[in-house]
Amino acid sequence: MSSSRDRVEDTYEAQNDQRLDELHSKIRTLRGVTTDINNDVERQNLMLDDTGDRFNSFGASLSQSARRAGAAFGIGNGGLKTWRVALFVVGFFLAFLVVRKLFSLWNSSSGTTG
Repeated sequence: MSSSRDRVEDTYEAQNDQRLDELHSKIRTLRGVTTDINNDVERQNLMLDDTGDRFNSFGASLSQSARRAGAAFGIGNGGLKTWRVALFVVGFFLAFLVVRKLFSLWNSSSGTTG
């Protein structure tokens, strides 16, 4: 009976060892997956930081370009006022009409003499 009992205990111990090995294998797999996830998260964080830096740089560049354009076109403090622009447009239109009328008068007078 003692040998039968020893065989049962040996069988149980062998099963325990086998399950312990399976558990170690699963733990190694889980550790590998966790390491892969951690590495992927780190890469994504670096990529997001780089993207954020690029957007900040683009925003600063765009802001600087807008300031330069405003200065070039006289927009902003000390620049051209809206009424001045409107006055320039109306003055240009009136000057165009006067030149056109003078040109038509000159053409009609030169056509009757020749």
